[in-house]
Amino acid sequence: MPRLEGKVAIITGAAGGMGSAAAQLFTKEGAKVLLVDREEEGLVKLANLLPADQVSYFVADVTDEEATKAFVAAAPKRLGGLDIALLNAGIEGQIGRIDELPVSAFDRVMAVNVRSVWLGLASLMPAMRATGGSIVITSSGAGLRGSAGLAAYSASKHAVLGLMRSAALEGAKDRIRVNSINPAQTRTRMMAAIDAHLDAAGRTADPAAKIPLGRYAEPSEVASMMLFLASDESSFCTGSVYPVDGGSMS
Repeated sequence: MPRLEGKVAIITGAAGGMGSAAAQLFTKEGAKVLLVDREEEGLVKLANLLPADQVSYFVADVTDEEATKAFVAAAPKRLGGLDIALLNAGIEGQIGRIDELPVSAFDRVMAVNVRSVWLGLASLMPAMRATGGSIVITSSGAGLRGSAGLAAYSASKHAVLGLMRSAALEGAKDRIRVNSINPAQTRTRMMAAIDAHLDAAGRTADPAAKIPLGRYAEPSEVASMMLFLASDESSFCTGSVYPVDGGSMS
């Protein structure tokens, strides 16, 4: 039996690499999925790859409170329920030293990476209160350690762990589980942009050499951890951090 048979999931940042991989895996495992992103072209392209009777999409800015309320309300109306939410939307922001970047760059990263998670939790937890559910927040390896040149990104990914742990405690009595995944370098557009910047700045070492398994993760490998946390197989898991990092934190 498919692992998400009969489940309905919301995926934010669905048009990106990890969101797209999760959507494809979740539908393969039987879920109906509401794809959320601000990029309509990417949503349409992804939706066309998925079974028509298992997918719907919603164009939204995840930093907007009313838009967040709207897409959370849309899932049960369009797809018949709400069991899973993958709060996955995120940006890397500008790369540079803390003393070199404008405050506006910090504010933008915090809005997309942290405010969106707060807004998502604030709408999802009441919506799931009657039936329970699983919320998975995408953090990062940068949420477990510092990251030179990406201080705002690293701070944002640390911050969502605090939100996750607090939400897990608040949701436990209603059988709402909340966990985070913390991927290391993964082959996505975001990672390619970061690598291009660092290479242009004169980086000489192979970044994959620092990963014990010797390579970047594939989006499908991150999606597999998302699937585990979304499914009933993780029914006693909440308030926890799940690295997908090839041994980077060992």
